[in-house]
Amino acid sequence: MGHDTHVVVAKNKTQYEYARRKRSQTMQMQVVTFAIMIFLTFIAFAAVAAGMSAYYVGPVILLLAAIQVVLQLYYFMHMSEKGHNMPAFFLYSGALFGFTFVITFLTIVWW
Repeated sequence: MGHDTHVVVAKNKTQYEYARRKRSQTMQMQVVTFAIMIFLTFIAFAAVAAGMSAYYVGPVILLLAAIQVVLQLYYFMHMSEKGHNMPAFFLYSGALFGFTFVITFLTIVWW
């Protein structure tokens, strides 16, 4: 089958070293981001375990969750890389419409 063939392009040493360094930097950034997300999760658990007011804990947990969503999109879903502008546009447009939808119906129900 013609679509199963793979073309292997030989890289010279400079290209190989550049690709290796780039992958290493990407992996380091993913590990750092993962550690930050674990720390944010720990903060959320600590806020709940400390017995703080629900009026304080709720917004804090939502803020920490929003930060984690952004970190996951940029570093684990590779939205920070080149060539992902169109998917990012559609993702953010959908989030904007969803947020507007929720705010609209919350306003209608509560007022």
